[in-house]
Amino acid sequence: MTSTRVLNDKPDWERDAQAWPNRQYSRFLEAGGLRWHVQIAGEGPVLLLIHGTAAANHSWGALLPLLAKQYCVIAPDLPGHGFTSAPDPARLSLPGMAAALKALLLALDQSPQVAVGHSAGAAILARMCLDGQIDPQLFVSLNGALLPLRGLPGKVFSPVAKLLARSSLVPRIVGHDAKRQGAVERLVDSTGSHLDARGVALYRLLVSSPGHVAAALNMMANWNLDSLARDLPRLQCNLLLLVGSQDQTIPPSEAERLHRLLPGARIQRLDGLGHLAHEEQAETVAQAILNFPAC
Repeated sequence: MTSTRVLNDKPDWERDAQAWPNRQYSRFLEAGGLRWHVQIAGEGPVLLLIHGTAAANHSWGALLPLLAKQYCVIAPDLPGHGFTSAPDPARLSLPGMAAALKALLLALDQSPQVAVGHSAGAAILARMCLDGQIDPQLFVSLNGALLPLRGLPGKVFSPVAKLLARSSLVPRIVGHDAKRQGAVERLVDSTGSHLDARGVALYRLLVSSPGHVAAALNMMANWNLDSLARDLPRLQCNLLLLVGSQDQTIPPSEAERLHRLLPGARIQRLDGLGHLAHEEQAETVAQAILNFPAC
């Protein structure tokens, strides 16, 4: 069966991204064998924003300008996602993503003082912190997926993802289905978040792209959080856990599991918000980050 590695059907920047959030801050550069799409805005200490699986830096559309008032904000599209080129599928793993982002930071000659990761993006940043690839004073996990799934989901997630990632047909089916009325709306609603029409349209653009979907599937197929869970107690930086009370993707109770491993972490509840809390109420999330002491 054909591997998803042959899928290069990605969104086109000039054709598809005229309404991309914060387009004026976008730039493209080569690093670590990839062509990156990254947005850089503001001045001051560096703050790194890393989105989750199947998203792109559009996810920070409303939050980035708020944080850029106090920081130099760097927000890339992860490898294979959005407008960043895709590596070999084997590199779409937790250590592979961490190494790729380190190469990007080296190319930019930047070291983040604050690192903010959403969902799987938080796991990538945690891995980078533990491996000495970054040394932020503050690490913010926003509905972070930092621990292995429990119960039946944990047993079936990786095998199912591996099966789906082997097929080039699955991303095309997903991309075709995304164009049907209500399909992406249902996907977003399943996270516990509610987005406006513009927010849904941006996810529709991404999920309609077989190349983007293939990267997300390969990322999920290669994902393994067991070693990260073992290493997390060694995390030294200040840790803020922002938790959407209505998150249907990462149960809010996972924050308590993390707190048992990292008793020095602070948990802040985001009442009424789901997995995409930063897209629902950027001002609330910005205030939580900016009000937390970085040192």
